[in-house]
Amino acid sequence: MSVARLAWLILWLVLLLPFGSAWASDPWAPFDLPWFDRIGVAEGLPHSVSTAVAQDRRGLIWIGTMGGLVRYDGYRMREFGDAAGPSPDLPDAYVRSLLAVPDGGMLVGTNSGGLSRFNPATNRFETYPIGNGGTSDRKIYALARDGDEGVWIATERGLDRLDLRTNRIASIIGGNAQLASRNFTVFEDRENNLWLGNNNGLFVRTAGSKTFVRPPHPLGNIDTILKDGVWAIYEDREGRLWIGSTQSGAAYRDRNGVWHEVNGYSGYRPNQERRSTVRDFLEIAPDTMWLATDGSGVMAYSIDAGTLQQLAHDVALPSSLPGDSIRALMQDRVGNVWVASDLGVAHTQPYARSAFSVLPAATQNDHGLGGTNVRGIFVDSKGRIWLGLSAGRVDMIDLQHGSIRHIQLGESQTHRDVQAFAEMPDGSIWVGTQGLARIAPDTFAVQDAIVPAMDEKPVLHLLVEGRQLLIATYDGVYRYDTQTQALAHFNHDKNDDDSLASDTVRRIEPIGSSIWYLTGHGISIAANAAQTGDFRNLFSSPDDPSSLPNNLVSSVTTDPRGRLWVGTYGGLAMLESRPDDASYRFRTLGMAQGLSSDNINAVQSDNQGDLWVSLPNGVSKIDGQTHAVHNLSVRDGLRISSYIYAAAARAPTGEIMFGGLGGLTVVRPTWQPMRHGDAPLVVTDAVLNGAALPFGALPQSNESIKLKPHNRSLRIDFALLDYQAPQETSYSYRMEGFDDSWIDVPRGSLPSAIYTNLPHGTYTLHLRATTQGLQSRVAETTLHVVAAPRWYETIVALILAAVLALAVLLGVVQLRTLYLRRQAMHLQEQVDVRTRDLIIANQRLDQLASTDELTGIFNRRRLLEMAEGIRRLACDGNACIALLDLDHFKHVNDSYGHLAGDQVIRVVCGILLEHCRDGDVVGRYGGEELLVCLPDGTLEQGLAVAERIRFALANCPVMHEGQTIIITASIGVAAWRDGETLSQWLTRADGALYEAKHGGRNRCVGVG
Repeated sequence: MSVARLAWLILWLVLLLPFGSAWASDPWAPFDLPWFDRIGVAEGLPHSVSTAVAQDRRGLIWIGTMGGLVRYDGYRMREFGDAAGPSPDLPDAYVRSLLAVPDGGMLVGTNSGGLSRFNPATNRFETYPIGNGGTSDRKIYALARDGDEGVWIATERGLDRLDLRTNRIASIIGGNAQLASRNFTVFEDRENNLWLGNNNGLFVRTAGSKTFVRPPHPLGNIDTILKDGVWAIYEDREGRLWIGSTQSGAAYRDRNGVWHEVNGYSGYRPNQERRSTVRDFLEIAPDTMWLATDGSGVMAYSIDAGTLQQLAHDVALPSSLPGDSIRALMQDRVGNVWVASDLGVAHTQPYARSAFSVLPAATQNDHGLGGTNVRGIFVDSKGRIWLGLSAGRVDMIDLQHGSIRHIQLGESQTHRDVQAFAEMPDGSIWVGTQGLARIAPDTFAVQDAIVPAMDEKPVLHLLVEGRQLLIATYDGVYRYDTQTQALAHFNHDKNDDDSLASDTVRRIEPIGSSIWYLTGHGISIAANAAQTGDFRNLFSSPDDPSSLPNNLVSSVTTDPRGRLWVGTYGGLAMLESRPDDASYRFRTLGMAQGLSSDNINAVQSDNQGDLWVSLPNGVSKIDGQTHAVHNLSVRDGLRISSYIYAAAARAPTGEIMFGGLGGLTVVRPTWQPMRHGDAPLVVTDAVLNGAALPFGALPQSNESIKLKPHNRSLRIDFALLDYQAPQETSYSYRMEGFDDSWIDVPRGSLPSAIYTNLPHGTYTLHLRATTQGLQSRVAETTLHVVAAPRWYETIVALILAAVLALAVLLGVVQLRTLYLRRQAMHLQEQVDVRTRDLIIANQRLDQLASTDELTGIFNRRRLLEMAEGIRRLACDGNACIALLDLDHFKHVNDSYGHLAGDQVIRVVCGILLEHCRDGDVVGRYGGEELLVCLPDGTLEQGLAVAERIRFALANCPVMHEGQTIIITASIGVAAWRDGETLSQWLTRADGALYEAKHGGRNRCVGVG
């Protein structure tokens, strides 16, 4: 045996000896059952029947099943199933045995596919041949390390040895023909003796020998066991060799070679009934051995006491084993015990014992509670613990005998919660529920309704003070004289500020010589039990931070230093030291100081002066000296998450008890868990640029990851490999050089760090896990990440790119200059063309704005502008205007239509233009009225022009649609007079026109 192996075993013994003695002397041991966390098909197992469990070099758990193999990191399962063609998976999905090998790989023994070896460098299985140069059979029952660099292989038809250095298998030839039978197990002890268990029993090849023989042993049950089929061989830390058989139980041989029976599990049963097969052993403490059985669960055997305790599946307890057919046991490097069963895998942490839960059982046995919710706790003078449950049930825990007695109240109390207990001078236990009941101290006989006047009153608490029994209810306090049976009552009086603070009295506690009534609206303090008024009342005041933090008060306790602590629904209040006549001042601890809630259900002090509080969502410890807060977690053994108002007590042996929804929580204040070494935070999987890394290439702490340049994506899966309370472990990560702060993994999500399209460069990836509980810790792992640059991100490429960019820039500038010049020329040409067009357009617009649309002559606006210009330049009498109006034009429109009228006006305008001089201005004044401006002309000249126009019109009929229209006009001519305005000028011309109309029409009239 190697020196390192011997040193390791000695270290185990040294560490475990104190715990073994502690377990043996622990009065709670019969009730402190392991809490198994189950892993089944719903969590990813390929098959519910689990057959083997092993832990690899990195700390990950491998689980073999009848339907495949998985690798588990506490969060993720990687499944390896049956091979189908060219596949990296197993040759057979039915795994029988597993053994981790030093290179990080795993040996896998299958049911019909032989032996395979998982290669972590390729993530593929390499299957060994069967027959010559391989295993003696394709069914592999067991694998075991030898004292050298080899592995023993027990098969259906032989025993083989694999040399890990050469990777070759050799068959072991024994001197006994019985060795050719089914070999179920093989083991090499620390003295290099080779033990073989098969269908014919137990055989040994001693060190230096080449022959297997039956070991010497006594007759009787030992002989029966050793000649039965042997399925399990195990050597404990003391060197005892344990043997498990097919149907006759188990036995062990001490280091002196003496064989011993396992009391209660050696040989056949008295009626010759066969026992369940013992498949495996595991020593979880120096005095405790677990036997894995195929049908009876786990048998926990105390070697010194010779007692056997069964750990079996309980349909009422999800914390029990998932099944009773146990195939394998394994303890990992942080102390978790793994159990492979027919209904999945379960694991438990035997050293998470700062707290544990006493739970209800499927049947009312003597180790399980009779109900789910513990609503009241009381410890009597004999050290017995009384638990009030629902539906009138009472449980009595007897630590001395390690049992629980179940008691049922009757009558009206059957359906009520039991919350209160009191021990009377005669030793009887009075129980408060719906009224009062009495339990005899020795016979446990129940007497219901012992105080008839209280039968309709829910009782919340009881306190015995001499012959007086104080009874807390929702209706104030009742005081019952146990001798005279007189019943008095006092309660809150809204008109009396010194009366009881509230009718709802939760607890009654003796504090020194006074009595404290804890109510739903403050505290009332009485000098003695006889006081029924004039109380000193304490309330919460928003304006006084030293007052009670909240009026709803749940409990009170005094620590060994004499300090008083009050639990309220606003935090935990500590009464500051005060003279007798001084006011009450409190210092408050709450969520701001680290508690998970301000609602204190109950507070208890332990013998060391530390405070323990139950909350709606857990249990916390407050250091009595520093007042530092520590919240318990699953890692401490806390499994009940919600607790009941005021249900708390200190056990006779110093443990703190809290009643919860689901059972009783027991806290061991002085428990110090065994240190197995801190669980590592490791990378359990990695995908770089879309390609998964083989397990053997996964980086360890301070190692580097290199990302190729094509997309530089990264996914790192990581986990804290303690496999405890994964929902309570917080994960975060930060890429130094890229992330500004830590990135938290959302609770309930798988711990992974994911990055895509990282810029090239060198980074440091920090991974972090934070645990909760009394032994909380922060684990960190650091990886170096190198993201390679793409070709165009290299220095040479960047320099070339800069030079090219400069050349391109110069070329672009030159081309741009030429382009701009051409564009400027082209633009100038366009400007010239557009200017000409604009001039023409403006002229056209001006013409349109000045011309009458129908006739083409000046419109009224332009006509008046032209007339004003002529007026300004004219001399007195040297300019005329002729205003022309067509005679009977309305008759033309009415007779021939408006189109004919338009034609007449156009013809008239044409005649006007023909008979006017150059420089004369002709325009349409309005409707059928036309105006002719005659500059540089006298009245006589103007009349002459007007007469020619009139004559031409009268002799030029208009033809329209075959009809002849005769046209005549009346014309008024006015010569400009010096000083008159255009308007005045036009008025005179209009007057002349009027005169021509009245003179018979078709004539000209002039005015000077």
